Amino acid sequence: MVKIWSIYLTYPIFAATRVNYEGNEFRSLLLFYMATDNNTVKIEQFLIELLAEDPAYFIVSVQVKPTNNIKVFLDGDAGLPIERCVYFNRKLYHYIEESAWYPEGDFSLEVSSPGIDEPLKLTRQYLKNIGRSVQVELLDEGIKEGVLENSTELEITLKCTSGKGKKAVTETLVIPYNNIKSTIVQIKF
Repeated sequence: MVKIWSIYLTYPIFAATRVNYEGNEFRSLLLFYMATDNNTVKIEQFLIELLAEDPAYFIVSVQVKPTNNIKVFLDGDAGLPIERCVYFNRKLYHYIEESAWYPEGDFSLEVSSPGIDEPLKLTRQYLKNIGRSVQVELLDEGIKEGVLENSTELEITLKCTSGKGKKAVTETLVIPYNNIKSTIVQIKF
């Protein structure tokens, strides 16, 4: 008689299994998850050292998917030119390949900026977008749109205008980060 129990995690998607086969119990302890998580930490540490040479750039996030797809999102105080993406990609690829974490180079690597449709995650991203229109989704499901006026370590200041012409009303809102679900820069043409 074989009994299998599985526990599924939402991120990353892995299964922890316990198999009972004729009285012998075998367990999988999420070794792949731990290896992936450990690789994420190693990649972040390498990037911190690499970016120390060029402090105008910073890490937004590093993701290692179960398919060994590594996605690195970097940004810069004045943007991230494609030449710098290529430079960081080559350095990181060489580091991962020499580390031999994946059999025979069985991994893919993407280094890019987060993209305009990605929410802001770091205070440094908020600072670089001061003066731009943003949409802030609050934890209580409310949505505020306005111009980002300021950002500190604890909160942002948003200038919101409602109505048009003589009936326009402008208010300044101070929103703590712990009340923000997501913030997306709005492109105005």
